[in-house]
Amino acid sequence: MLDYFRCPEQFVDLSVNGDLSNEAGFFQFGEGITCYGHCVGGSPSRHVGHRLTDALPRIRHEQGPLSLPFDFTEVVDNLRLERYPSNFRASLDSITSGNAARRLYYSLRPFLPVPVRKHLQRASLSGWEQIAFPRWPVDFTVESLMERVLALVVKSQGMTSVPFIWFWPNGAPSCAIMTHDVEGAVGRDFCGALMNLDDSFAIKSAFQIVPETRYAARNGFLGRFRDRGFEINVHDLNHDGFLFRERETFLRHAKEINQYAKEFRAEGFRSGAMYRNQDWYDAFEFSYDMSVPNVAHLEPQRGGCCTVMPYFIGKILELPLTTIQDYSLFHILGDYSIDLWKQQIELIMQRHGLVSFITHPDYLMKKRAQSVYLDLLAHVARLRAEKSLWITLPAEVNRWWRNRSQMSLVQDGDKWRIEGPDKDRARIAYASLQDDRVVYSLDVESGPPRQSEV
Repeated sequence: MLDYFRCPEQFVDLSVNGDLSNEAGFFQFGEGITCYGHCVGGSPSRHVGHRLTDALPRIRHEQGPLSLPFDFTEVVDNLRLERYPSNFRASLDSITSGNAARRLYYSLRPFLPVPVRKHLQRASLSGWEQIAFPRWPVDFTVESLMERVLALVVKSQGMTSVPFIWFWPNGAPSCAIMTHDVEGAVGRDFCGALMNLDDSFAIKSAFQIVPETRYAARNGFLGRFRDRGFEINVHDLNHDGFLFRERETFLRHAKEINQYAKEFRAEGFRSGAMYRNQDWYDAFEFSYDMSVPNVAHLEPQRGGCCTVMPYFIGKILELPLTTIQDYSLFHILGDYSIDLWKQQIELIMQRHGLVSFITHPDYLMKKRAQSVYLDLLAHVARLRAEKSLWITLPAEVNRWWRNRSQMSLVQDGDKWRIEGPDKDRARIAYASLQDDRVVYSLDVESGPPRQSEV
C-alpha cells in the first residue's frame, strides 16, 4: 500500500489478526472484491463462486493499527502475479496440447489465412463470457482492495484524509500508451504508414520487433523509428509460442533476448501472444515488460493481473495491457467499432489508471480496420485535449513510475512537500471519505484542483 500510494508510513500500519489458513484459496473482502490467499477464521475456496467466505467482518480496529484477517501484501502479489488458479487456463493449448502440435500450429500460423485462424481461435476461446474472475471488460480488484483498506484505515484512526503522491505527473488524471506488435513481413512493411497515421494525431507509439525468424529487422530498419521519435522494444525471440514452455530452454533464450535488447537499444519487452511466467522474469535484463493482460479472457493464456496500474516484478516494471487487442476485437468478436475500447477507456480513467493498447500493423492495412483505428486515435486525442489525458511512450511511463517510487512526502510545518527525483512534476493529493467511499483530490498548490469518486 505504501508503494502504491507513496504516502507517509505513519498513515498506514497494518497487521494480521490471527492464524492464517493452511490452504490458500478464494475469499471475498466485502461485496465485489475477490481475493486469493490465506485467511483467518474461514475456509477459502478452490474455485470462484457465489458463496465465498467473507473476510470483511473479521477486521479489528478497536485499538492501534488496523488488523486484517489476511496478509495484505500476499493477496495483492497473488493477484498481480497471477498466482491464483484459473479454470480456463491456456485455452489455446486445448487444441495444441502436445509440443509437436503446438510447434506445428505456430510454425504455420504466419501462413494460415485469417479465416482459418479465426475459426481455430474462436473454438479455443469458447466459453470466455462465463469466466467469473477476473472481471470483464476491465478488472479493478487491486485498486478496489487498496481503496477499501485505505478507507478502513482512515475510519479506524479517525483521520479526515491521507496525503499521497499523485499517480501521474503534473496532475494528469490518467495515462495512455499506444503500442504496435509487428508480427510478420507484411506488417513490417506497413510500419511507415502506421507511423504516419499516429503522427497525424500527434501520438508517438512503441513498436515491438521480433528479432528472429519472422522478418529481417536490423539497424537500417530500426533507425527509421528512432529518427521519427518512436520507440522500439523486443517482441519475444521468434514468436513461436514456446518461450515459457520449459525453464532450461527459457533461460537460454532469455540470454539471447537480452543480447537483442542491447543491439536494439530497447528498454522494454513483450512476449509473443502474451505468454508469460512472471516468476521467471528475473532472467530478463529489461527495464520494463508489457506482457501481462489486466484480464486475459481472449488471450491464449488465461488469467490477468487484476490492476490498471504499473507494478514492479523484482526490478522490472510491468505495464499491463488494459484494453482489448485489435485482432481480438476484429476477428474474435467481429466488432469493427471503438465502442468496447471507449467503454474500457472510460472505466480505466474513472480509476486513474494506465490505458494501454496493442494494435498490429499486420491487421490495420485494410480500409475497414484502418478506419476503426483512426476513430480510436481521434477519440484518444480528444481525451488529451478535453480531459488532460497524458499520452506518452512506454519508456516515459517507466521513467516516471520509477522516479515516483523513490519519492517521499516530508512534513514541513503544517504542510507537506515532495522529495525525490522528478519532484517538480509530482503533485500532492489527498484521499478522504465521502459516504464511505474513497475520493481523491489534488492539493490546490500542486496544480488545478480535481476530485473524483472511485
